Amino acid sequence: MGWFTTTEVDRFADSLVADMMKRVPPTSLSEARTSSKRFGRMTEVLSDQARAFAREHRPNFYKRARLGNRVKWALKEAGYPEAFVDAFTTELITLVTVAAKG
Repeated sequence: MGWFTTTEVDRFADSLVADMMKRVPPTSLSEARTSSKRFGRMTEVLSDQARAFAREHRPNFYKRARLGNRVKWALKEAGYPEAFVDAFTTELITLVTVAAKG
């Protein structure tokens, strides 16, 4: 019955959101001084974490949906813009899906 067990997914989602908030706080997205270098580094680190998680845990589609939903709502509650949240969540789930299959 491990198919519905989401402990690892929840833990990963929480750590991913915490890392995102530390690296790029929601208020920094509206600032013109937020550099593309900063976003590039954030993307690289979070992508590596997502790939490692997907390879280790091989989440099924239920767990990937849980991950996306948990990350999406946590980012919305943290105050990130809706367009950013949607784009980030879509990219995250795509990355996890591809990494888990490969």
